[in-house]
Amino acid sequence: MMKSSPICLLSKASKNKSWLWHRRLNHLNFDTINDLARKDLVRGLPRLKFENDHLCSTCQLGKSKKHTHKPKAENTNLEVLNTLHMDLCGLMRVQTINGKKYILVIVDDYSRFTWVKLLTSKYETPEVVIKFIT
Repeated sequence: MMKSSPICLLSKASKNKSWLWHRRLNHLNFDTINDLARKDLVRGLPRLKFENDHLCSTCQLGKSKKHTHKPKAENTNLEVLNTLHMDLCGLMRVQTINGKKYILVIVDDYSRFTWVKLLTSKYETPEVVIKFIT
């Protein structure tokens, strides 16, 4: 009669099965997938040894880094209200109590101070901007 042993042997999963579970588990790393399989924490996940033979394109894209930009040689923002950035948001699904359906956001490039203007119509924008500047 064989004595029971605490050793657990896992068979190796095929490449297709490994990548299928990698995608099903939202591109989880293979060490974690192996832990889940060994501890039987995911219903339907076979008790196999999953191996990573290459980096999938989705994971590769997720690990990519943006290139840095060189800072400007000279500071062009020398005074408050010299450069303004504006964004018009709308048509909002829910209007304010006063019937405003659009939002105009104005940001000063120098101080980063932000103003928010509520508008009834997007056609009010030029008038509000001119009034703001003067």
